[in-house]
Amino acid sequence: MPSSKYTALKQHVLNRGVPSDDFLDELVAWGKTASEDIFAPNEYSDVYSSIYNTLGPWQTGTHRRAVMLEVMRVLGGFESSWHWNEGVDTTNATSVTPDTIEAGLWQVSANSMNFGPELKSLVKRVAGATDGDTFQKAMKTDHPLAMEYIARLLRRTTHHNGPVLRHEIDPWLRKDAVAEFMTLM
Repeated sequence: MPSSKYTALKQHVLNRGVPSDDFLDELVAWGKTASEDIFAPNEYSDVYSSIYNTLGPWQTGTHRRAVMLEVMRVLGGFESSWHWNEGVDTTNATSVTPDTIEAGLWQVSANSMNFGPELKSLVKRVAGATDGDTFQKAMKTDHPLAMEYIARLLRRTTHHNGPVLRHEIDPWLRKDAVAEFMTLM
């Protein structure tokens, strides 16, 4: 088995294992080209506020970008063990309609588009529609969309994502992984 080009990014997350090199390749590629506004300071109590005591203080734009990628790495492990095609959360009693059923690696549901008009606009522009079924399919198959969506959602609120809201991801976030992301960008 060939060795990975990643070191800190291959650290275990809870009991979920480690992300694949393919996932990390996609995440780094997206991180290099994602719009700067995704990472810029804003007026919301968002993911950066939530994890400040774990990974802060923020130093540069590249640092903020790397921090978001680290959150996405760990959260992807928590939510789906880094499986893009993950479907409904069978332990969630509210996951019963196309708008409330979770989908994809970060287990987001269509009703999360209600947190900001930019979320609905993004899905409409890229996926062509904002109904629950289209949203679910897009979150599983359009990886750049899924990455941009979870990053923008986390910039709006952490209340739609249990592991972030409850700080379950915090013990698994690593400053050395942030540093590795920074060198890769």
